[in-house]
Amino acid sequence: MLVRRSVQITWFVILWMLIFHYETLRANYLTPLAGRPLPKLALLFPPAGWIMFFQVDRAYGFAEVQGVRANGEPVRLDPHAIFETPAVGYDNIHRNVLVAVLSKGYAPSFCRFLKRKFPEYERFTVLYGVYPDVVAAPDQTRYAVAYRCEPEPRGP
Repeated sequence: MLVRRSVQITWFVILWMLIFHYETLRANYLTPLAGRPLPKLALLFPPAGWIMFFQVDRAYGFAEVQGVRANGEPVRLDPHAIFETPAVGYDNIHRNVLVAVLSKGYAPSFCRFLKRKFPEYERFTVLYGVYPDVVAAPDQTRYAVAYRCEPEPRGP
């Protein structure tokens, strides 16, 4: 009896996973491959698939950090160089972890961290970038300065 129930549960999970993957991939991958619209299954599968529990807006904001050399030349710092954490199946940078440093409350500690990590730069600028409409204008980006990390004043 127990073995039979385990087999039934296993087949249900396999079938459910196949249906879920079909519905997730149907609109963007399978329909173009088939060359015609494929039928939507009338189950509880939203069209967004894997991101069904997230709100996806048309605008997208992110943080960017620039190191400024002694000659005044700004250099965009690679976020992977700022937060060097090994990715295990995901990438925190692509998950927009850097956006947390935009808060002015983190500015003093983040500035100290940047000065320690990148001594070759004299100062840093933390920028807030935004794509106002990712769908209509994916190449349009606007930037604003969130804060600057200035060098410490030297004694008398």
